[in-house]
Amino acid sequence: MQPPRCVERRLLRPAAAAPAHGSTGPSRSAAAARGVMRGSRLRRVRRGRRRALRTAALSAVLLSVAAAALVLALQGDAPAALIGCDLARTHPVVTGGTTLLSASDGSSLGSVPSAAYRVPVAMRSMSPWLPEATVAIEDRRFWHHGALDALGIARSVLADLTSGHVVQGASTITQQLVRNRYLGGEPMTLSRKLTESCLAVQLFRRWPRSKILESYLNTVFYGDHARGAQAAALTYFSRPAAHLSLPESALLAGLPQAPSRDDPLLHPAAALARRNQVLAAMHRAGELSLARYRTARRAPLGLHPARPATTPAATASATFVDAARTELSRRVGAGRARDGGLRVQTTLQPRTQRLAQQAISHWIGTTPGPAAALVAVDPRTGAVPAMASRAPGAGTLAFNLATQSRRQAGSAFKVFTLATALHQGIPLSSVWSGPPSLTIPDPRCENADGPWVVHNFADESSGTMDLTDAIAHSVNTIFAQVAVRVGPQNITATAQRMGITTPLTPVCSITLGPEGVSPLEMTDAFATLASGGVHHAPELLRSVTAPGGASVLPAPAPGNRVLTPTVSAQVTYALIRVIKAGTGTAADPGRPAAGKTGTAENSADAWFCGYVPQLAACVWVGSPSSETPMTSLDGFSPVVGGSVPARIWHDFMTATLAGRPVEPLRADGPAPAPSLAPALVTPPGPSTTTPTSAAALPSIPHPHRSGTT
Repeated sequence: MQPPRCVERRLLRPAAAAPAHGSTGPSRSAAAARGVMRGSRLRRVRRGRRRALRTAALSAVLLSVAAAALVLALQGDAPAALIGCDLARTHPVVTGGTTLLSASDGSSLGSVPSAAYRVPVAMRSMSPWLPEATVAIEDRRFWHHGALDALGIARSVLADLTSGHVVQGASTITQQLVRNRYLGGEPMTLSRKLTESCLAVQLFRRWPRSKILESYLNTVFYGDHARGAQAAALTYFSRPAAHLSLPESALLAGLPQAPSRDDPLLHPAAALARRNQVLAAMHRAGELSLARYRTARRAPLGLHPARPATTPAATASATFVDAARTELSRRVGAGRARDGGLRVQTTLQPRTQRLAQQAISHWIGTTPGPAAALVAVDPRTGAVPAMASRAPGAGTLAFNLATQSRRQAGSAFKVFTLATALHQGIPLSSVWSGPPSLTIPDPRCENADGPWVVHNFADESSGTMDLTDAIAHSVNTIFAQVAVRVGPQNITATAQRMGITTPLTPVCSITLGPEGVSPLEMTDAFATLASGGVHHAPELLRSVTAPGGASVLPAPAPGNRVLTPTVSAQVTYALIRVIKAGTGTAADPGRPAAGKTGTAENSADAWFCGYVPQLAACVWVGSPSSETPMTSLDGFSPVVGGSVPARIWHDFMTATLAGRPVEPLRADGPAPAPSLAPALVTPPGPSTTTPTSAAALPSIPHPHRSGTT
């Protein structure tokens, strides 16, 4: 390096304080004398410290000079044999780079946070001013000398000894690259300098100068967590290195010598002075005409700082980006995800994401209150085009509301009971009795208070009806009977095949959704119905490539059929009725759609999940950190699945599907069947249509949730 000449500040001796008018006491004179003595001691201490610092810095340079001189004196293979350095066995400290994420259209979603931000690029993708400025200020004879610069060493020693302190460095760009790339933060010793010089000679033999300079520009530290030119350009100017102007390139070129002291964000005056020193060096080297040099000196710093890990797009899609980073770490490992220099294209569609956030924000304000989350899934592939959430007044949450929260799904879980019943041959046309409350005498369903007593929402009697109407109006007492008939363990198995990954306890009340599940899981399960019974695992990552361009992840697995087309079509038929004439009418998007409401006990959680052939989505509304009853929100009291969640779903789906073709849902109506209700109020016998009999269900006490819709 060739740092600028240091200008020492003079410490002016303070004049002795004059006594106050009218004061002649000896005590004041003595105090003044003591003050002068203390000031003298302080100045001596400061001078001693400065001498110590100069001595240490000069020693470091002399170490460098001695090491380089020894290596220069031992050309050929002698230095490696004598010093014991071997480039082939020395592993780089700086590898890979920062992993960058993008949306499905290629727009930036930021990066995976790491200790340093690094984005390697070819030198042809940098402004030509940057390498010229770097050579001018760091190693002006770079294109003429070898790994070490004998003339530079001599000039450095002469200048430093003449000044009594360090004014010129002795390290070439090749030596600095070796230091950054292979030696990291090892302490400065003669042995280390010998190794550095030795490795520099070996590296120079293997690499052309252009590759050495390119690697240096991609590994040197520019401050503010930015390592490499591209990262620095994005950090300080919010633009790629290819678009840097002459003054901007000069600013960056001057930072590696003292990135903290010359930090343009914290010390703009020092950064400006250093930039102008770089411009002067370029002018002396013949890279700039006098006119261009003077024009560049007059330019302001022109900073436009940005945090690439938190770009505006990443902030607007924070819920999705957080989930994508977590998924990437799970699949490739946390270390590779953080520092592997991967290029990750996600499934996020910016327009769909924006509409999801807008739909939530319209109904969930900024004042502290209920939170909401929305997840959308493409039923044909499992791709997640949008994932949004809002939690006003909750601060920074320690978990992702869309993927990591576990909240009671309420009656949205009845969909799994219905699918299980249809699979076992119980038709939609079967007739059931749904009184306001019902005691289930099956001993397997007993809890701490005795037999399981089920209530309909608000104790409203729903009477006798078939399963189609029972799901449309979310009749708890009917679905409690169906759950006992088909076997809770079979309901949990159906839910897990359709996409629920949270472990479920097969208790009788499973049909009323007492178990906590995430919005992503529920959306995945409803997407299985939209795809005609074929389950696709949800995908947030479309492609992941390594720095060399190789694909990191295997091709997505094909879908897995978990429901027969007939069962899926019959469930869809029933869920269409939910939107057309049941609890979910507020969600009707004006095209064929199916869905289900869900409300946990005391309105602590409210859901609406639904789908069209092209898209499935679920909306959850509730307290982000507790089961707090939602007594009022936007004029709805209490909040239920068919109120705010259904309206958020409606707003999102109508906006997202605008301009897209209307596609029919495959839905099969019910076949006639006799009433099955009388047999369902007594303990059922073994089932012959499922692999596990209902009679095999163990007695598991559980606090049943009976007031759900």
